[in-house]
Amino acid sequence: MSKEQDRTTRYQEGSLTLAGTVMLGTGVMIGAGIFALTGQMAQMTGLLFPLAFLAAAVVVSFSAYSYVKISNAYPSAGGIGMYLHKAYGNRLPTAFNALLMYFSMVIAQSFLARTFGSYTMQLFGGDDSGLMVPILGVSLIVAAFLVNLRSNRLIQGIASFIGILKIGGILIFGLAGVWIADSLSVDFSNRGEVGTVGNFLGATALGILAFKGFTTITNSGSEVKDPHRNVGRAIVISIAACVVIYTLVGFAVASNLSLAEIIETRNYSLAAAARPALGEYGLWFTVAIAMMATAGGILASIFAVSRMLAMLTEMKLVPHSHFGMSGSIQKHTLVYTVVLGVILTAFFDLSRIAALGIVFYLIMDIAIHWGVIRYLREDVKAKAWVPVTAILLDLLVLGGFVWAKLNTDPFVIGVAVVTMIVIAIVEQIFLKRTGGIEPPEGAHAQTHQHH
Repeated sequence: MSKEQDRTTRYQEGSLTLAGTVMLGTGVMIGAGIFALTGQMAQMTGLLFPLAFLAAAVVVSFSAYSYVKISNAYPSAGGIGMYLHKAYGNRLPTAFNALLMYFSMVIAQSFLARTFGSYTMQLFGGDDSGLMVPILGVSLIVAAFLVNLRSNRLIQGIASFIGILKIGGILIFGLAGVWIADSLSVDFSNRGEVGTVGNFLGATALGILAFKGFTTITNSGSEVKDPHRNVGRAIVISIAACVVIYTLVGFAVASNLSLAEIIETRNYSLAAAARPALGEYGLWFTVAIAMMATAGGILASIFAVSRMLAMLTEMKLVPHSHFGMSGSIQKHTLVYTVVLGVILTAFFDLSRIAALGIVFYLIMDIAIHWGVIRYLREDVKAKAWVPVTAILLDLLVLGGFVWAKLNTDPFVIGVAVVTMIVIAIVEQIFLKRTGGIEPPEGAHAQTHQHH
């Protein structure tokens, strides 16, 4: 038991304040969402993309209900891994969906890293060779890894500082962009040929990536002060703040660039929109914010993702090898997370990284809601119609997204399907071999409840 205690005491209970938790959540959300997704969403659905952000916020609001209910009932540093375990027990659905969440979070890291590279290269006139973006991205992940080897307080301090600068900066960008634009009348009639319902749903799915940072908050559950109240509140505040910011920025970009320009500069559309609106200084300003936002997002994301994998390892739901490393399990999971992120960043482009992330995330999200409806409804005092609505909305946007991708980039859907099959097979073999070595349900519940 002493070894078990040694592992679990590494979580610093009560070390995150409500404000710090909101900063961590918005830090991940704003870092991923707004800088790279704006252009990619415009590519899918034309100038309706600000509305796709709003549609995504509606879907995420229904989704958040299940997470708030479960995190109020069982605050835990394992977050989603623990939620799945509460619903499905020591079975394949828990391990499979928890790993989907894990991979979608690693993918989000790579997405941030490449966005960092794309924006940084705008200071040097772009990246014609195509080599500098992944190199910069990989360097950023390694730097974030080194900071993550330090303490919680340092991570919270840096994330909060970057968060305040970044949110202030993006608001200035949005307000200035809208203020300077010739007119606020975005021409919604000129949708190009991509204005179909399927493409709008696909863009909405991408928009969900811009909000999914709220799950980072659930992953730091037991480390939040007064978690039963503050985890739910932090989620609601983060989503509301992001709706305002994304809508503002969406209109600022749409008012300053034509649709063709937004699509052409899709990996760095905010920097491109800043140039006509605010001149060369605007470009520098926007790139600086983008660099801070993506750096802060990666910092918070690595923190949360390695926590989650450590919890899954403790729950004996995933295979674990030390590979000869010393130190705690969480140090090892930090290394695996960073290595995976580096590989993705080096070899996948932005739109493919985003596509993989959204497919994995939505399937895991559906599993969480189904778990609430089927197994946890009484325990967490949830009303069934909310998670039912969340599942229907998830299926709708996932269907739209897959349909749109099959028409433009079927390879990435193939990669997603193959990866999920491999995860399922490996996990099934692992769980059969270990024979469910978890203690029985009653004892297990006590082991993992934080008193």
